[in-house]
Amino acid sequence: MAKKAEVKDLLEAGVHFGHLTRKWNPNMAPYIYMERNGIHVINLYKTAAKLEEASEALKKIAASGRKILFVATKKQAKDIVAEKVANVNMPYITERWPGGMLTNFVTIRKAVKKMASIDRMKKDGTFLTLSKKERLQVDRLRAKLEKNLGSISEMTRLPGALFIVDTMREHIAVKEAQKLNIPIFAMVDTNSDPRPIDFVIPSNDDASKSIEIIMTHVTNAVAEGLTERKSEKQAATEGQDAKAPKAKKKETEEVKEEKAPKAKAAPKAEEKETVAKKEAPKKAEKTAADDLTKVEGIGPKISEVFNKAGINSFAELAGKSEDDLKAILADAGSRYASKNPASWPKQAKMAAEGKWDELKEWQDNTKAGVE
Repeated sequence: MAKKAEVKDLLEAGVHFGHLTRKWNPNMAPYIYMERNGIHVINLYKTAAKLEEASEALKKIAASGRKILFVATKKQAKDIVAEKVANVNMPYITERWPGGMLTNFVTIRKAVKKMASIDRMKKDGTFLTLSKKERLQVDRLRAKLEKNLGSISEMTRLPGALFIVDTMREHIAVKEAQKLNIPIFAMVDTNSDPRPIDFVIPSNDDASKSIEIIMTHVTNAVAEGLTERKSEKQAATEGQDAKAPKAKKKETEEVKEEKAPKAKAAPKAEEKETVAKKEAPKKAEKTAADDLTKVEGIGPKISEVFNKAGINSFAELAGKSEDDLKAILADAGSRYASKNPASWPKQAKMAAEGKWDELKEWQDNTKAGVE
């Protein structure tokens, strides 16, 4: 379990320092503790609570196998974010945010593929057949692509969430994520608007110490989610290996049963019925534990909304119409009313039927579940 954020540590790192009172955003009022010397002071108890909530949600996303895209283009945050995020093997943007990075992801992927094709040219020797001038141009193009998109070269599909440092500076990233129903986690200072953010972490987004302590806590939670996923995969493979000899035993038992007289088969059928009755509630429990965040466009908070509304499995979600889902989201609050659930039942049906490869292919070819 990751170490909890201590208020004392946050205080020492200067997380509580906000902006000048004249630059404040009134929507940040619930997170402001007081005003001192013309500067707002952030309530660190609320910061600690919100940081824990965000870390838990990020841990779940990482455990589900989805990528989390970290965005921080300001000078103070660049190096810290690049270092911390690279340790957990997640994509990040620390240079300029490429317009349409999410909404025009297909084109961005083409640029990444261009980078890979240049690398192939260098390996197979075709690069050397070019003239000196052409080689220089290709090298410059490769360096430019590496600088802007090198950190997202392994991101083959849209991310499961966005983590942003300074939402005022990265307002384009916020708008793109909103449009595609991608959950947004962010360090929000007193001059920013917290309303478009799904998981607000009220904190000082200008000081490098403040950014470092928040990023350390967040990346530790992501690393924990990744180790959980790894252990689950190992347990699954071990389970399959254990099932193999059992299957052979069943086959031999079936052969014996066929050879045995038919009169003895009747009580066995009754036994099977009682076993099936016992297993029925177990199967029902399994269906209730479906991770709805595997549906593109559904984040941890929307998943909670659906769970409260009695939708706990992919099969239940597949059985709902677009209007039903819109009504549930509208009842949950205005921030969810703008979400587009048109493709969610379709995705849930594929997941319920176990067509994971087909679902992944469909998600790769569409923009965050919007056809």
